[in-house]
Amino acid sequence: MQAVCLSTPAAIVRSSVRGRARSKSVVAPRRGGVPSVRAAAEAPAAAVEASELDFAAYIAEKNAAIEQALSDSVPEMYPERLHESMRYSLLAGGKRIRPCLCIAACELMGGTMDVAMPTACALEMIHTMSLIHDDLPSMDNDDFRRGKPTNHKVYGEEMAILAGDALLSHAFEYIGRETPKSVPAERTLRVIVDVGKCVGSEGLVGGQVVDIMSEGAEAGEVTVETLQYIHAHKTGALLEVSVTAGAILAGAKEEDVERLGKYAQLIGLAFQVVDDILDCTQTSEQLGKTAGKDEAVGKATYPSLVGLEESKKIADKLIADAKDLLKDYDQEKAAPLIGLADYIKNRQN
Repeated sequence: MQAVCLSTPAAIVRSSVRGRARSKSVVAPRRGGVPSVRAAAEAPAAAVEASELDFAAYIAEKNAAIEQALSDSVPEMYPERLHESMRYSLLAGGKRIRPCLCIAACELMGGTMDVAMPTACALEMIHTMSLIHDDLPSMDNDDFRRGKPTNHKVYGEEMAILAGDALLSHAFEYIGRETPKSVPAERTLRVIVDVGKCVGSEGLVGGQVVDIMSEGAEAGEVTVETLQYIHAHKTGALLEVSVTAGAILAGAKEEDVERLGKYAQLIGLAFQVVDDILDCTQTSEQLGKTAGKDEAVGKATYPSLVGLEESKKIADKLIADAKDLLKDYDQEKAAPLIGLADYIKNRQN
């Protein structure tokens, strides 16, 4: 999970920042450097639309199975209130990007949906935990998530904290218990270790801590590199392990695990850059959550640091590099991952 990207997101961001400082256009790269952001953004519109349709079709194909598996994964028995709180957020809808990434990577590497599904569900449990805790008054203090009142608004802060805790622990149990016995134990163990690392101080939690410490900072105190660290850990780490876990479960070669991990690093950062853009360009109704929260609490974002247009160019470049990493695979099997990359760039919520 610590592999360096072939074209690092940091290099992409620095290139755009330098370009903005000198003019409103992107500076041509040095020989052997990162390709031009503008050139990377010139993908044919028809091809992009087609790949997005592929991804939409893939989600539609997998969604019913994912939703059923998620519903089956959390009981409704005593203590009912806790399980109700867990299920309220876990089954509140959403794009299910992480489960789809896990399944798509597993299938690309020759595995099946059944092999990936327990880990796919566990990753969605962890993602849901992070949303429940992120919405708490002591964190982002949000009232709405996925178009519904946030967990603590319905069940209270105490229950929301405990529901998140329970989802986190249940996720690891679920991988260990439900992964098919046909999967070698060492693969399952590696997935559990990798998922644990991506959630902890070197991953999601670490990114959240730096995010909290950066709130309300004076102008110039939060650098683009700091913002990239936040996004790569708070959001990107879970997206990355979604892909690598699926590949590992399928028995992929280490070089493929690393390459797919780099793809996921790039789309993970792109996802958050686009999220920053949407936060300042979309309404709360369009987003399904409170818009403009980042600016309201003085949180650094890509638009606030490099401007809206440069942020869009950075997202385009990240997506182009991510798709380039998939060019050597069977394009039909890789279509869901290619389509997801285009979806991330063009999504509206």
